[in-house]
Amino acid sequence: MELRKYLLPGLISVTLLSGCSLFSGEEDVVKMAPLPKVENQFTPQTVWSTGVGDGIGDFYSNLHPTWQDGTVYAADRFGIVKALDAVDGKEKWKVDLSEKTGFFSKNLSAMLSGGITVSGDRLYIGSERGQVYALNTSDGAIVWQAKAAGEALSRPVVSDGLVLIHTSNGMLQGLDQATGAVKWTVNLDMPALSLRGESAPSVAFGGAIVGGDNGRVSAVILNQGQLIWQQRISQPSGATEIDRLSDVDTTPVIVNGVVYALAYNGNLSALDLRSGQILWKREIGGVKDLIVDAGRIYLVDQDDRVIALNADGGVAIWRQSELLHRNLTSPVLYNGYLVVGDSEGYLHWMNTTDGRFVAQQKLDSSGFQTEPVVASDKLLIQSKDGEVYAITR
Repeated sequence: MELRKYLLPGLISVTLLSGCSLFSGEEDVVKMAPLPKVENQFTPQTVWSTGVGDGIGDFYSNLHPTWQDGTVYAADRFGIVKALDAVDGKEKWKVDLSEKTGFFSKNLSAMLSGGITVSGDRLYIGSERGQVYALNTSDGAIVWQAKAAGEALSRPVVSDGLVLIHTSNGMLQGLDQATGAVKWTVNLDMPALSLRGESAPSVAFGGAIVGGDNGRVSAVILNQGQLIWQQRISQPSGATEIDRLSDVDTTPVIVNGVVYALAYNGNLSALDLRSGQILWKREIGGVKDLIVDAGRIYLVDQDDRVIALNADGGVAIWRQSELLHRNLTSPVLYNGYLVVGDSEGYLHWMNTTDGRFVAQQKLDSSGFQTEPVVASDKLLIQSKDGEVYAITR
């Protein structure tokens, strides 16, 4: 049996800091860029902050807050899930999904990793143990718990009566939204080596578009679980195993019949939604979710450059290269600014017109791994040690 190896994108940079290459044996030092000096044009305000368990620590996790109807929902890796008042951060309810092991024993971690997703009166969370949970938004009670085909590393996506789960072994599954029963499973194929993380699907016109670790983007009919098309946007090449990684771990973005997808060591590609045909591609790689807004694409590449491109053709508009190797989060648009977090706990605010910094703030010494989330007039972000911050401009 072949042993499958996984790599966390941030781990590559951390390992290379020691001066030792992972595979080639050659010295290859990657240095984090120093903190840019920024003269703040405004001062972002922390409205409230509150802890949610122990966070994710140094583990890979896609856990991030979400919100709906004045309530913020957040979780930690161990299994704590909280509902917080969006105005002041006060706790509304709290549940613990960790496994009870005995009266005198410590509970076994639930290893939550994918989510949180809120839809209607339910929350959906996946785990590294392959468990998927549906909870009531009113009190956190478990509505159902289902076993997925593998680790649920990406966030669940809800559409057409289904909860879509992309597992770490390359399976896309459609679970019944009411019961958690598996309706269908599609095998997206897997390489021997991949980054740790999976693409969450995007849905449109009764189909799901999802990236795979084999460098392909796939389209699946939701009501049947049938593969419509696949298109390769990254071809393994290079001298080392890292060079040959071709994962499409980002969530595809669908705008006006065009699918935008980004691969590690591959391309930023625009595909026709109906056929999967490549409309254009640019040699840009990355693993962080991208934004398409008002005719522009905003993304963070694999070296932590923040880039803006024209959505019609992929022509670069600007590049911000002062945050190299700071292990940035995915970007978010908030109040007309582009915002990213980094592994040292800073938020960096940029002008969308030219990429210049307009504000910078230190929030948390444990750092950030998952992207900020816009919640009405607030910006939410959860640190690696579990602190949730609500920010306003």
